[in-house]
Amino acid sequence: MRTYVLKRLLATIPMLIIVSLACFLMIQGMNSDPAEVVLRVRQTPIITEQAVEEMRIELGLDKPLFSRYVDWFSKSLRFDFGVSYVNPKRTVVSELKRSLPVTVQLALLSVLVVFITSLILGSLAAYHKNRSIDKIIRIFLFTFSSMPSYWLALMLIGFFSIRLNLLPTGGKSDSLHSLILPVITLSLAQIPIYVRLIRSNMIEVLNEDFIFYARAKGVHPLLLLKRHVLKNSIQSSITALGMSIPQLIAGTLVVENIFSLPGIGRLSIEAILSRDYPVIQAYVWLIGLLFILFNLIFDVIQGLNDPRIRQREA
Repeated sequence: MRTYVLKRLLATIPMLIIVSLACFLMIQGMNSDPAEVVLRVRQTPIITEQAVEEMRIELGLDKPLFSRYVDWFSKSLRFDFGVSYVNPKRTVVSELKRSLPVTVQLALLSVLVVFITSLILGSLAAYHKNRSIDKIIRIFLFTFSSMPSYWLALMLIGFFSIRLNLLPTGGKSDSLHSLILPVITLSLAQIPIYVRLIRSNMIEVLNEDFIFYARAKGVHPLLLLKRHVLKNSIQSSITALGMSIPQLIAGTLVVENIFSLPGIGRLSIEAILSRDYPVIQAYVWLIGLLFILFNLIFDVIQGLNDPRIRQREA
């Protein structure tokens, strides 16, 4: 098992390098000069070539490309992304710290809703395969999987906030009422994926011989589902369900702007509109790190839970 974990750790190194290169070169490929952008954001009255050159030296843009990449990569590993172009008095990390709690809270609540709902609907669909319940659930999955998140968010606001006046249209309050509609919007985009995954895995397990013998012994259906079917079918879904956390964090970009939530998704949109390149780089780097980290964590968890992986490594 140690060999398996070590292999997974070593595999993350080239992934980190590729993601960091993408983040760095993305900004270098922009048509606008970052030095000129900084001067415009800081409302410099007259932008001269000398002012641009001095700003390039201040930002370190006069150094060779590879030297700049090594410097940026080493600092990014320490989560040092410099200062914001829009607000030079605030560092990029402080901006992320200010916005991250809202996004994490939104993503974790959505993961909880996705996991519970997918498990219930997937179990019902698999146990009642090709029956009325299974067909109704599949119609539900097809309907919501075809809805764009922004359209679904607007429909939820129109019905629950404007027509029924039950929930706020946006903003963040101390209570969880302001997160109900954003959580529903994020969850409904992910639930169809994991219901199909759990359903197909459970149907495969239900066709195994040991399930047939357990039924022949008279094991109660609920006990059969709890002890045998779920235990053997959920293992292959662990990695996919775990990866939903960074997916949901990345998916908050649209939802946070629609519901006016002060998270990193809204921060990234504001950074794009104002060309705040350090914030954009930090956002892309953070999302890439989350995907790599959660992929590693849930691969290790699956290796611990799956005896086949342990036996193969042994």
